[in-house]
Amino acid sequence: MSISAPASPSLVDAENNKLTQAALAYHRARNGDDIGGKIQISVTKPVTSMDDLALAYSPGVAAPCLAIEHNPALAFEYTAKGNLVGVITNGTAVLGLGNIGALAGKPVMEGKAVLFKRFAGIDAFDIEIDETDPHRLIDIIASLHPTFGGINLEDIKAPECFEIERTLRARLPIPVFHDDQHGTAIVVAAGMLNALHLQGKKLEDATLVCSGAGAAANACLEQLVSLGLNKANVLVCDSKGVIYKGRGAKGDEGEKAHWARDTPARTLADALVGADVFLGLSGPGVASQDMVRSMAAKPVVFALSNPEPEIRPELVMAAAPQAIMATGRSDYPNQVNNALCFPYLFRAALDVGAAQINEAMKAAAVRALADLAREDGDFGVHKLLPTLLDSRLLVAVSSRVAQAAVESDNARNHHYEASAYRARLEQLARKLAAQG
Repeated sequence: MSISAPASPSLVDAENNKLTQAALAYHRARNGDDIGGKIQISVTKPVTSMDDLALAYSPGVAAPCLAIEHNPALAFEYTAKGNLVGVITNGTAVLGLGNIGALAGKPVMEGKAVLFKRFAGIDAFDIEIDETDPHRLIDIIASLHPTFGGINLEDIKAPECFEIERTLRARLPIPVFHDDQHGTAIVVAAGMLNALHLQGKKLEDATLVCSGAGAAANACLEQLVSLGLNKANVLVCDSKGVIYKGRGAKGDEGEKAHWARDTPARTLADALVGADVFLGLSGPGVASQDMVRSMAAKPVVFALSNPEPEIRPELVMAAAPQAIMATGRSDYPNQVNNALCFPYLFRAALDVGAAQINEAMKAAAVRALADLAREDGDFGVHKLLPTLLDSRLLVAVSSRVAQAAVESDNARNHHYEASAYRARLEQLARKLAAQG
C-alpha cells in the first residue's frame, strides 16, 4: 500500500514561514540593550583595579609573552588557546542551502560556537573566510592556527574539502576536523551499529547502498568499513547512477574511484534490490516505496538529506513495516545530528593535548554513542541514539575518546589520569547543566 505525501505545499509553506519568523526574531537584536546573533566574549579574570589592569595588559602581560617565546607549549597554560576552537568556513556548502557565501554562513558558524560552549564548555570563534581557491584557503587557515587549540572546518564543498582537510592535518600541530565529513560519519556509524543489532544483522555481513558520493558519504563509508563493513558489499550512487568500474564519468577519478565496483547495477533502484541498508546523503525524494520494498527483509533506512530526506519515514514504514528508519530531522525519531559528537570529541582532544583526531578516537566516539543509547530503557527502533540534551554525553563520550587518544600514543598531556579526568568531566557536566 502506498500513501500520499505528508503535507500539502501550502501547509509546508505555512510551517516554514512560522519557523522563519521565529528564527529571525531569535537572532535579532532587541530593545537597544541586546546584540544580534548568539554569542559574545566574556572576561575570565578580575579587572577591577589598576593592579589588575597592570597584570592583564601592560606591563605584566610581557611575562607570559616571553615565557611562550621560550617555550611555545606554555601557550596552553597562559592563554585561552587550550580551550579555544576555530569554526571556519568559506560558505560554499552551507547546511541544506548550498554555496551562499562566507557572510551568509555566519549564523551557522555562530550556532556551532553555541553548541561547543553549551555542551562541552569550549569557547569557539567563528571565522568566515571569503576565499574559494583551496590553496589560498589552506594558507589563510594555516596562518591562523597559533590562536587555536583545534580547528573545526565546516560547510566547505566537495571535492575541495578533502584536500583542504588533508593538507591542514599534515601541516598543523593541532587537531583539524571537518565535521561535515567525520562528525556525520561517527553519528551515522553509531546509529547504524544499533539499527543492525536490533534487526539481528551484523555489520560485516550487511549489504549497503549509498545514495550520495560527496564529503559526508565518503567519510561515512570509510568509517563503517573501518568498523567492519565489507567494502565489497557497498554500492555507491551519485546523480549519474551507480559508480561502477569503467564508467568514466567526470569526477570518477577522485574520491569516487574508491567505491567503483564491478556490477551490472546502473540505477539506485537496481542497486537496492536485496540490500540490507540504504544510506542517503544526497537529496530529497530520490528513493521510492518500490525501492524500499525491493530491499532485504528488516531493512535499515537512513535518509539523511536535510531538510527533506531521500524518502519520508511514513512512506518507508508503509512499504516495509519492519524497517528501522533514521533521518536528519528533529521532528522524527532517530535524528542523526553531528552535535552528538563534535563537542565531546574536541573536549577530549583539547584536554589530552591530542596532535590530531585519529581513527582510534573516532572509533571510540562511535562505540560510546552506541553503548550509551543501549543503556536506556527505551532503546529500540525509535531510539537508536542518545538525544542531544542527554546530560551523560560529555562524560561518556569524552572520557572514552581521551582514553583512546592516550592508548594510541596521540596525547601530549602527560598528567592525564583516567579516573581524575572522568571526575573533572562530571564536575563540568554539572556546571553546564546548572547554567542551562
